[in-house]
Amino acid sequence: MIRLMRVVAACCVLFGFGVGSHAQSFPATAVKIIVPFPPGATTDIVAREVANQLGPRWRVPVIVENKAGASGIIGSEQIARAVGDPHLLMVTATHHVINPSLYKKLPYDPRRDFTSLALIASAPNVLIVNSAFPAQTVAELIKIAKEKPATIGFGSTGIGGANHLAGELFQVMSGAKLFHIPYKGSAPAMNDLLAGHAPVMFAGLASVIPHMQSGRLRALGVTSMKRVPTAPDIPTLDEAGVKGFEVLSWFGLYGPPQLPAAAVAKITADVGAVLASAHIKTSFNRQGVDPGAMSQPEFARYVETEMDKWGRVIEHAKIPKQ
Repeated sequence: MIRLMRVVAACCVLFGFGVGSHAQSFPATAVKIIVPFPPGATTDIVAREVANQLGPRWRVPVIVENKAGASGIIGSEQIARAVGDPHLLMVTATHHVINPSLYKKLPYDPRRDFTSLALIASAPNVLIVNSAFPAQTVAELIKIAKEKPATIGFGSTGIGGANHLAGELFQVMSGAKLFHIPYKGSAPAMNDLLAGHAPVMFAGLASVIPHMQSGRLRALGVTSMKRVPTAPDIPTLDEAGVKGFEVLSWFGLYGPPQLPAAAVAKITADVGAVLASAHIKTSFNRQGVDPGAMSQPEFARYVETEMDKWGRVIEHAKIPKQ
């Protein structure tokens, strides 16, 4: 009987029965992290910082590969197809939860074809105006926009982008009526904000601090639920009267579907330890972002909530699907 059991076990190993190639102890080989955006972007920087800390922990190479294109869709598709493989991961931005409502057809199911693993980092945005704009507060901006509806332009980096959708959500929640001015990227949008042609915009706080310090731009409110320690004098939009308003730029770690539970536990525990380290806190602070601190189940729920939230905003704004 013992001999028979040994023969059966040997056959299982030989032919792959019962033991999938990815069910080994993780990590069994090098780990690749796909970043579906170009090098140098914040997504890329935070991914590389985390990868550099995971390599020594896992004692295998942790390689970051940029696979940009189609608003992150090309790189995301590679992850979706790597069913069960914990050695292929992805760090991406909020595009991941916005794209399902912007595109008629994606080459993957955004809810089914990914394992949400960890919130890597997040950062508040700020509602910013040109210094010549008359509103000094959020309440004054809303008042002007209601008195003269659709006469104030708010700029964005493009249709369906995060700061476009922040502007749409602001209108829904405040009752203000602005009109959208889309640009092809952040540089022209910022140039026209500074020139006063598009006097209102939602932008990353870190990117506008120099212009605030020079007096060319004025911050009306941050988009987090708590004030930002680096800019404590700027109220939140929630306390300024737009109750419940929260829009964060955030970056998440995902894996393919059907990952082994042991691999998920190992990845999330080690990533959590890395994010809690003093090195990462200091490094992320230089980028104007905060390390994530959610459990894996919390992050999975957050991803679902964000998909639903932006889906409603896109539908309300009648943004046509591409």
